[in-house]
Order: sequence, then C-alpha cells, then structure tokens
Amino acid sequence: MQINEGWLSDARRVASPNANQRPQNEISLLVLHSISLPPGCFGGEAIEQLFTNTLDPAGHPYYARLDGLKVSAHLLIRRDGECVQFVPFDRRAWHAGRSSWHDAGKLRSNLNDFSIGIELEGVEIHPYTEQQYHALASVICALMASYPALDAQRITSHARIAPLRKTDPGPAFDWAFLRQCLERT
Repeated sequence: MQINEGWLSDARRVASPNANQRPQNEISLLVLHSISLPPGCFGGEAIEQLFTNTLDPAGHPYYARLDGLKVSAHLLIRRDGECVQFVPFDRRAWHAGRSSWHDAGKLRSNLNDFSIGIELEGVEIHPYTEQQYHALASVICALMASYPALDAQRITSHARIAPLRKTDPGPAFDWAFLRQCLERT
C-alpha cells in the first residue's frame, strides 16, 4: 500500500463533506475506532451514508438519534479487509470528538487537528476478523512511512482518548495480534 496526495492507493474512495483543513500540518497520532450500523449489524451502506450525510433517519429506529450528526473518519476497514477512505489523511476528519491525549508530558485536546481516525467495522464485544488486522497493519505501515511523526507508540484507541465517553474498539480488539501483524508486514 502507498499513500499519494493523502489517499491510500488500495482504498475505495467515498468522499465525505465532513472534513476541513488541519490548522498545522501535523499528523502525529492514530486513533482506532469501531462502528456498525445499525449496532451489531455488518455490511450494507449505512456507515458510508453516515459519513456522507445521506443516512435516512427513517431507515432504522436507531438512525433517528444520528439525524443531523456530522462525523467522518479517514478510513473504514470492513470485515473482509476492504478499505474505504472518506477523507485524505492530510485533511482533518471529524472522528475524535471531545477527547485528550498525554503527549510528551502535556495534555492535548482537539485531537482531530493532528490525528488520523480509522474505523473498524465491528462491535466492541465480538472479535474482529483476521482480514481486518492484516489490512490495518498494512495501512499503519504505509502511514508510518508517509508521516514520520507516527510510530507504534502513537497508536491508541477511542476509549483511551475519551474514557468517560467511549469504549471502542473495545475488549474484543486484540492489540497483541495487531503487533504481530505489524512485525510481519
């Protein structure tokens, strides 16, 4: 995998309007998330519709609570390992929300300003697929090659940056297996 002008070469592009310029061209943190829409259901177009502001609030009872929500991620990794990119990495996606990160002894907020958000299609209590881990490891290697401020110590979860609000990617995410995949990639 390679990154050209902020886009992952192997990803399908679905441009999200929910992005803007980074205030400083810093990319120094990778945040892992999980998502499924409706909750616990995999496949379908709902995640892409959410990130492109086209999700029909009447399409499922859960969707009504998302009506008007403007969010995005840089990348979604589907259960089969397919990568879907919504925002170029050099732009700010709207994924972290209210959150903070301890960085070199200081507490930083506004994490969207300097982070890349990757969503894994899944729920926090069901195992993620081997294809997702392998795709994620390939993506991480490409990101670290393109953005030198990123390294393995600067990969975190939504749960760690917003612990009172979020729990994803959750206890089902196998950090040790991801490390093994990274070592093999």
